[in-house]
Amino acid sequence: MRSPTPIVALAGLLLVGAACTKNDTDSASGNVKVRSTDDACEVSAAAAPSGNVVFEVTNDGSEVTEFYLLADDGLRIIGEVENIGPGISRNLVVQAAPGGYFTACKPGMVGDGIRSAFTVSDSGREVATGDVADLIATGTEQYRLYVRDQVGQLVAKTQQFADLYTAGSDDEARALYADARTHWERIEPVAESFGDLDPKLDLREADLEAGQAWTGWHAIEKDLWPPASDYTPFTADERTALADLLVVDTTDLSARVQELTYDATQLGNGAKELLDEVATGKVTGEEEIWSHTDLWDFQANVDGARIAFENLQPALETKDPDLATTLTERFTALQQLLDRHRDGEGFQLYTELSTAEIKALADAVNALSEPLAELTAAVVL
Repeated sequence: MRSPTPIVALAGLLLVGAACTKNDTDSASGNVKVRSTDDACEVSAAAAPSGNVVFEVTNDGSEVTEFYLLADDGLRIIGEVENIGPGISRNLVVQAAPGGYFTACKPGMVGDGIRSAFTVSDSGREVATGDVADLIATGTEQYRLYVRDQVGQLVAKTQQFADLYTAGSDDEARALYADARTHWERIEPVAESFGDLDPKLDLREADLEAGQAWTGWHAIEKDLWPPASDYTPFTADERTALADLLVVDTTDLSARVQELTYDATQLGNGAKELLDEVATGKVTGEEEIWSHTDLWDFQANVDGARIAFENLQPALETKDPDLATTLTERFTALQQLLDRHRDGEGFQLYTELSTAEIKALADAVNALSEPLAELTAAVVL
């Protein structure tokens, strides 16, 4: 990754529940028209035939907006058009294979965006693949967009969490804690590349050095889930200082990642690093020692590793299709095992897992980690 030029992160609203409407017909040209406003994302068609799909995006809102086409998991970015100012129109052209997708407008360029399902039907036309270099270039660009999207969501949810914490709304803050941290954990290798920010934001108490100030998520975690009756909670002023610094450092992180670029080695090595994070922290219960929300982090690390792999998968299928098949199967097996521990929209607490369940998760991580270690060399050599 090359060093970016710092910029000021744009402020915006979290738009998870905003309305999105669709009309029944497409434009006369066959293209899909998109009208983005501050609180809606109007898409002229809910489907298109496979091949080249053109989204004609017009910003009729008051904020700068972005438009995304997302894969069916809602995480992997197929294509994006960004920095669409009020009154401006821009096109997004993608080569889309048959399947399910999501469209998303993002007024303010932070948060989840305003999303709707989108289907690409099989037109019989093949989607061009290109040579390995082109496939890698496409994959690394998609990963760049993914990181920017995740850090934007992290900024929005961190601000929401900080506001709840400083207001003393502890139940609501505890409810948001694991969900907000998901966006950090998905891009952890990128976040950790900033050696000055990572300890300020994510240092665990067990890793503190003598005299080192403890700030960030886990200091607040301990305050929200105090370990014993003799624990001394933070004062209101201390809470405000911790929360404000969390927001400032997260905004700094967002500014730093905006202009980063990536290569295939960073995606492959980053995917393996995320699995190592699972093995050394999440599956052991050491990461979230106070809240026991380790399985949320586990899922987020797996998400990030899978996205990096899937961005390289077209190139890998050209060079080593057997490895691509193995990785797909083992990601699926690990996800199926992790899904057994879901509880509503979240997961069981780590303390609710049996020794046998923890071992099964660890075994599945190890089974995936071994072939994942071969990804980088298989793609770039």
